[in-house]
Amino acid sequence: MRALSGLGVLLLAPVLGLATLAGVASITGNPTVYTVAGLAAFCGVFLLGLLLCVPRPWRPVPRAVRALIVLGVAGFAGWQVSVAALNPAARAAALPELAGQQTWELKSGSRLAYVRHAPGRPRPEPVIVLHGRPDLAGLSRTFSSLRADGHAVYLYDRLGTGRSARLTDPAEYGLARDVEDLEEIRQRLGAAKMTLVGHAEGATVAAAYVSAFPGKVARLVLSSPEPLGTRPAMFAHLDGAQSGRLAWSMLHPRSLAIDVLASVDPGAVRSFADDAELDARLDARHRLTAPALHCPGAPAPSAPGGGGFADLLDRPAPRLRGADLPDPATLPVLIVHGSCDRAPTPGDYLAAFPGARVVTVPSAGSAVHEDRPEEYIRALRTFLA
Repeated sequence: MRALSGLGVLLLAPVLGLATLAGVASITGNPTVYTVAGLAAFCGVFLLGLLLCVPRPWRPVPRAVRALIVLGVAGFAGWQVSVAALNPAARAAALPELAGQQTWELKSGSRLAYVRHAPGRPRPEPVIVLHGRPDLAGLSRTFSSLRADGHAVYLYDRLGTGRSARLTDPAEYGLARDVEDLEEIRQRLGAAKMTLVGHAEGATVAAAYVSAFPGKVARLVLSSPEPLGTRPAMFAHLDGAQSGRLAWSMLHPRSLAIDVLASVDPGAVRSFADDAELDARLDARHRLTAPALHCPGAPAPSAPGGGGFADLLDRPAPRLRGADLPDPATLPVLIVHGSCDRAPTPGDYLAAFPGARVVTVPSAGSAVHEDRPEEYIRALRTFLA
């Protein structure tokens, strides 16, 4: 019974250590103070658990030797956790500039990297592509072909992702800022209306923009849109082995500390880890979850450039109320998804846009533009014609 109690206390050690970390971080932003407090709580509880696991009396071993063994094991565990928690993980390298890459410097302070693909005399309504996972190079290869139909296509990395600037205060990221940036982009382009193509999380941004500026969108394309209520769980649609690898990476002491600090105060994470580390952390998770975006057995590429700090924050989903939306007869909507997309088209989009045209691309997952780019662009061309 004593040993079982000891095992229970050992399992509680990381929980209480993280709870102490969060509690102290909510009081002070000093990383030295809250990390030392969290590690001290872990080590103290872990030592208590070891003492409970040691049988009494343990006659074959003298008391002094027994104490040294317990202290040695506790010290080794504390050292290993401290090294793992305090040493920064891999850091993401700066992404190389693309041919034709330009920068929008907006009044909000956002600096956004973008590329433009357009014919000599483009149509008056530009096509703005809103990414899910940032990949300017890959998206350019897919969407640049639309210029042959007379469309001016703009692709950009949202604030805090890809080649766009990062913010000093992570709390300034969010859906409202993304919508504000998108409206200023429209004004910069001098377009009365624009066509929005939103993929995954980008579809959420597009929907929020339509709700805020219903008269500024000529056509709307929602590609594998994420549900409006909550963000999909990272484990969704992964098999057992893939889920295990993702879970193991999330149980790393430094990763746990970052997640706990983010739930308390994003500013506390800023004092604990920098953008390069957070970007690399998100890129690593993207590589682990990439198989869920494609058909089983298909290649699962994953481009670098994730925005670590921007991704830490929950982006409240827009409420698509009928009064805020344009008349379905005046806003053509296309919803595209792959045949082996493991998440069905969210019903909230179908309810908000009852007249939407739905196209299913065969042999494609939720990354439909990557799996079947020709079929995907063909569907867009038909819709935009």
